[in-house]
Amino acid sequence: MRDFLRAPRGGICLAVVGLVMMGWGIFRGELPVVLEKAINICLECIGIG
Repeated sequence: MRDFLRAPRGGICLAVVGLVMMGWGIFRGELPVVLEKAINICLECIGIG
């Protein structure tokens, strides 16, 4: 597995899989949910939320 990740082909495959998964999440309408959670985490870190 380590050799696969070091090969340029392996990195490209992982990048494509990541982009496809991100696109699928956006297609399903999960973007607002993720953004809301990110905002809540940021506000809790600085002590506002």
